[in-house]
Amino acid sequence: MNDDATVSLAVPNEIETTRLLKAPPSLVWQALTDPAHVGHWWGPTGFSTTTRRHDLRVGGHWEHTMHGPDGRDWPNFLRYTEVRPHEFLAWDHGTEEGGEPWFKASIRLEPVEGGTRITLRHVFESAAKRDEIIAMSGAVEGARQTTARLAGYLGQLQAR
Repeated sequence: MNDDATVSLAVPNEIETTRLLKAPPSLVWQALTDPAHVGHWWGPTGFSTTTRRHDLRVGGHWEHTMHGPDGRDWPNFLRYTEVRPHEFLAWDHGTEEGGEPWFKASIRLEPVEGGTRITLRHVFESAAKRDEIIAMSGAVEGARQTTARLAGYLGQLQAR
């Protein structure tokens, strides 16, 4: 199973990242949604994540800070818009409660032979906004690195 990420910019206002993971959907879901796990892999290489609040339900939220290797903190606020355990998770993603979301995001989990295919989609209000976020944050390479970290963490969990 090839587990490298594929990133597509084919839709002008979207970033779509697909990766095959060598883990069942139930374990992938746990790693995606349990703050005890997310802090071990969320974010690009060199980042760590601290969860301040988490409420996994439609209308609930995840408030966390990503800590960059350069010492910069990146506050994040997600409000969940759809939750289907082991299958699909969608959210509005911004930087603070009550603030305007920067984008809408979702992740789909599909069982495949030998694991799970995830499709992470970020949808922006415009192509210009997508391109601005890519330039500002390195979002394309960040998506590759983050999903690689998830794959590595799932391997560690399964080796226990």
